[in-house]
Amino acid sequence: MPPDVELSIIIPTFNRPASLDRLLDSLAASSAAGATEILVVDNGTGADSGAPFEGKPVKRGALSIKFLREKERGKARALNLGLSAATGKILLFLDDDVVAAPECAAEHLAAYEKTDYDALQGRILPGKDPSGGTADLSKLREYNIPYIDYGSEIHDVRGLTGTNMSFKRAVFEKVGFFDTRLGPGAAGFSEDTEYSIRIRKAGFKIGYTPHPVVYHELNPRRYGRAYNRMVEYRKGLSRSIYRRDSILFHVLPDLLANCMRYGIYRLFGKTQKAYKTEGRIWKSCGYVMGKMRGIETRDRHSEV
Repeated sequence: MPPDVELSIIIPTFNRPASLDRLLDSLAASSAAGATEILVVDNGTGADSGAPFEGKPVKRGALSIKFLREKERGKARALNLGLSAATGKILLFLDDDVVAAPECAAEHLAAYEKTDYDALQGRILPGKDPSGGTADLSKLREYNIPYIDYGSEIHDVRGLTGTNMSFKRAVFEKVGFFDTRLGPGAAGFSEDTEYSIRIRKAGFKIGYTPHPVVYHELNPRRYGRAYNRMVEYRKGLSRSIYRRDSILFHVLPDLLANCMRYGIYRLFGKTQKAYKTEGRIWKSCGYVMGKMRGIETRDRHSEV
């Protein structure tokens, strides 16, 4: 491994060339750019996108960007190809529909220098919509984006959200690759959640740091209850692959309790609590159906 590569940033991408371009522009302004390699892994972008996949490394500012192509659909497969090619001491994963704050990469590196964590979760905040509008924070759930803000202090957490997460090379060398049955393009979700479980079982520590920040774009196609129901249902389907929760003693009682809570919240106008609880209902339904019938092949979540 070349000693001068401190950080490998792995970016899986699928049919979002404009979003990817904004992300790469933001990374080019990073203060850690000189010690960073970028691995962009295409997982289905059309040939007319203009992206130079599988070509020679491209320079953008101080960054060297290498483009790879994973022909089999599935975000986990794209992540695994990126892991196979990465040479950095720290491995950082960003989704293609975020913009990184200028210090994002540097703050991931800094957090490892001053803590004993083996894996880190950074902040994920709402960004802008296609017209430049920002989120109404009172209705944040309805945008259906990953949102991570656990406060202003570094502390322990149990799991990672792949939109802005990192871990040491030693974690990958012991834990291995992502489960290709999970994630967008496959079951739909949870490749990061299942990997977090394996990280903990291997004896590694996961932490949250507020300093590396990304801003998730707002996509109107994701807004509202219909998309939320589909997302939560697929989260349940995905969960059915790697968890062994008792349907009789755990899942069905939770489903009944959440149905009752949903009715109460709707009755008293608690719209945001009702929104969250409705998602939990659909997640339980997805889990039950996943156990009974297996995983559906079509994942609309990966199409937007």
